[in-house]
Amino acid sequence: MLKHSFSHLTGIGPKTEARLWARGILSWEDLLLRHDKNGALPDPLLAKEIKGSISHLDKRDPVYFETLLPPAHHWRLYPEFRRSTAFLDIETNGIMGRGGYITAISLYDGKEEHYYVRGKNLSDFPRDLRTYDLLVTYNGKTFDIPFIEREFKITVKKAHIDLRHILHGLGYRGGLKGCERAIGIDRGGCEGLNGYSAVLLWKDYMLTGSEGALETLLAYNMQDSVNLEALLLHVCERKLQKTPFLAEFDLRAETPPTPRFSPHAAAVKKVLRRSRGRTSRRRGNRT
Repeated sequence: MLKHSFSHLTGIGPKTEARLWARGILSWEDLLLRHDKNGALPDPLLAKEIKGSISHLDKRDPVYFETLLPPAHHWRLYPEFRRSTAFLDIETNGIMGRGGYITAISLYDGKEEHYYVRGKNLSDFPRDLRTYDLLVTYNGKTFDIPFIEREFKITVKKAHIDLRHILHGLGYRGGLKGCERAIGIDRGGCEGLNGYSAVLLWKDYMLTGSEGALETLLAYNMQDSVNLEALLLHVCERKLQKTPFLAEFDLRAETPPTPRFSPHAAAVKKVLRRSRGRTSRRRGNRT
């Protein structure tokens, strides 16, 4: 889709881009060779930017396009860089400022699931992250990436599709779980769990050593990452329907591997009971 994109070029917005497509100008090469009514080639700046786009795509540089494309168009990176994309989600101890830390990270690349757990293999994450060119998160630019940079004392210089605002622009609300429900994603045994549940599961694991709590946390965490792929594919289809290029792309999801961890019913029941108790106490304090 990047080769059909013009909205990262100076002076071309979404409406102009759509008009160019309607006139049969469908690629950078088409635009470069276009003649205006006087027979002149595109202006030197436009020609330079088009040639720069061709060069950066040849170099497999998604950061260049993420920087120039409007955020609502960042999804266009995915078809070109699908094979080097990581769907990413983190869990924390629930503290945002000083004293906050990452408890678990899940990374899904469309084929394999990778887990990183504090006290086990969390330190492997920055090395493995270097394998990928494109990151996909939900609210990751505000939450996940700043936490990762602080935890590991690194700067994440990766192209990044943050689905939160793209989905919001398509009319989806209710956070990640609300967006999942809207497109029919079933969370199975993790239904009802949320970010606070993940904090409780980690606390239970740390206090009691419960492997059931840890496995439930990891199952929940990975489900967040795997479901990001389904959400992004839904976004791509919705967006491509408004272009002449829908038939060009086959973006069906591959069958994900069997999850390494499954939620434990007892652990889920325990944290949901504690979550309901917390909600009841808050309501009581307001009366």
